Amino acid sequence: MDTKQFQMLLQEKGISLSPQQLAQFERYYELLVEWNEKMNLTAITDKPGVYLKHFFDSISPAFYYDFSQPISLCDVGAGAGFPSVPLKICFPHIQLSIVDSLQKRITFLHVLASELELEDVAFYHDRAETFGRKEGIRESFDVVIARAVARMSVLSELCLPLVQVNGTFIAMKAASAQEELEQGQTAIKVLGGEIAAVHSFTLPIEESERTIIVIDKKRKTPNKYPRKPGVPNKLPIE
Repeated sequence: MDTKQFQMLLQEKGISLSPQQLAQFERYYELLVEWNEKMNLTAITDKPGVYLKHFFDSISPAFYYDFSQPISLCDVGAGAGFPSVPLKICFPHIQLSIVDSLQKRITFLHVLASELELEDVAFYHDRAETFGRKEGIRESFDVVIARAVARMSVLSELCLPLVQVNGTFIAMKAASAQEELEQGQTAIKVLGGEIAAVHSFTLPIEESERTIIVIDKKRKTPNKYPRKPGVPNKLPIE
């Protein structure tokens, strides 16, 4: 995907990018490649691949959810900033928090935010399990998003405790989503969520399957969740 296709396909979805926003994506790509030589941020470094599989893919939740409103967004396990930094570039008014367990990635994100002149961003070096228990953080976000971090039953325990009641959890998945969703139903319910929508689409050009699962937070998450680091993965709620 070249930058023209990127711009055009987003335009078709109602997302218009200014020259400044396009320049931010260009600088993002440069920094990603530059820093990737020092640390492992991504296996994809070719420009068409980054624009398609990282940038365009990251923005895809905006095809189904309205990010144009003022919202607080938390990205769990964002790695090199996906999906939330591309969303932040497109919707600059988003109040963004990113939590990641690797300090090296947080360092990269600080440099990235500074270089792209992003405002209203906060980066936390923490495990999602401990982050979700903190006062002032727990159940404080309008939207929590995660991209292929863990299977649905585990991911729900990492993310739903951070979502405020009447807020939204968005899980970005590849093709095996339906099976994961069935296994994750119990966890979603226990943690206070209800499945609102499941959107499937194919990523242009390479035609790979993607699924976006939208979960509404209807009830408070019981106090015992999230459990200690590592426990959700070892003993998922299923």
